[in-house]
Amino acid sequence: MFRGASLRARLMTIGLLGVAVSLALGGAVLYGVLHFVGLHTLDRSAAATSGDVVSLVQSDRLPDPIPVTGAQIVQVVDGRDRVVSASLNADRLTALLTRPELRRALRSPVDVSGSRNGLASRLRVTATRAAPDRVVLVGQQLDQLERSARVLRRALLVTFPVLLLVLALIAWRVVGATLRPVEALRAGAERISGSGRDERLPVPDTDDEVGALARTLNSMLDRLASSRERQRAFLADVAHELRSPLASMRTQLEVADQLGEGGELVDGLHAETIRMAALVEDLLVLARLDADTAPLTGAAPVEVGPLLATIAARYADERLVVHPAEPADLRLLGDHDELVRVLANLVDNALRHADAHVSLCVERRGGRVALLVDDDGPGVPAADRERVLQRFTRLDDARGRDAGGSGLGLAIVRELLARRGGRLVLSDAPLGGLRAEVLLPVG
Repeated sequence: MFRGASLRARLMTIGLLGVAVSLALGGAVLYGVLHFVGLHTLDRSAAATSGDVVSLVQSDRLPDPIPVTGAQIVQVVDGRDRVVSASLNADRLTALLTRPELRRALRSPVDVSGSRNGLASRLRVTATRAAPDRVVLVGQQLDQLERSARVLRRALLVTFPVLLLVLALIAWRVVGATLRPVEALRAGAERISGSGRDERLPVPDTDDEVGALARTLNSMLDRLASSRERQRAFLADVAHELRSPLASMRTQLEVADQLGEGGELVDGLHAETIRMAALVEDLLVLARLDADTAPLTGAAPVEVGPLLATIAARYADERLVVHPAEPADLRLLGDHDELVRVLANLVDNALRHADAHVSLCVERRGGRVALLVDDDGPGVPAADRERVLQRFTRLDDARGRDAGGSGLGLAIVRELLARRGGRLVLSDAPLGGLRAEVLLPVG
């Protein structure tokens, strides 16, 4: 769950956890220090009073009652735990400490119940030996110290969550502002990836790591664009240069065939020349599409009926069944020549793999027109339908170069449709093979 969260949320969580732990530790240390200082102050006050009473005992001038300041309780007990003298607010019959408690108090102050002196608050008692048979006991109430501790605990429990909330809001804004250039880089990369245009990432006006990353990525995009441009130019030049010798070879083979020279060799070479010429034309089309040099005029309404008639006339001797458009005046937005090439590529692909039948029909789907090419061939598995739309991709049963295509037909169809706001969808055909759907806006 933590790994699936956004970077902003993870940074916030880690930062707030660190702040929370720091505040908790700081609060505990503050509470402990203040409590220790309070007890130390009480012990120093008790030590001062004990020193005065010890002086009175040793000089044999101990008064009764013993004068004290504030709420201190003073007793002087003998070796039998009897109260020899005490302050006005002290019990004169019972000592504040039992004998075991007295032995511990001679080493360090002890806390006892205040009910021994008729008080609700606990007492902190200090014992000081004034003579072999005299011990001075000084008790002080802990109610004020405990009340201060409770107030401090409540203040910490209330202020810490509020402080964390305020820090969270501030950190959310600060982290968001810090990561905004990163989000801009991501959005720019997504836009470039989706559009395919030769753009660059936005570079923030900073000298931090994000700015360095943006400049490095733009430098990489420059090198990639240069490499793609060289590849496109090479492909276009090769395709263009091959057209002339292929046309010459084809003409010579046709002349040889007319003269009856070469026999079956001429027929085979003629077929291969035609196939190679088609491949060169496909490469040239893709090169122009990649370089975006092919003229892209505004989309115009195209009559579907005449378009289907053109395809039907082109494949009059093939196994293609063309269903007329309904209604007869149905139109779509596109370019007539491009649509003829799109449908010709799809029909060629269907005829190449069909067992007996290929169907071409039209459907109206809301604001779009669907041109459907169905065949009864083996079809294409769902897992391979996206792959066959890539360039030079052919499935295993179509790898034979004498029967299989070049692997560029469907890629050209998708590129041409994408330029016109259309798309190509492959699915299962009612005939049992593959259905190719061409979706374009209604004219």
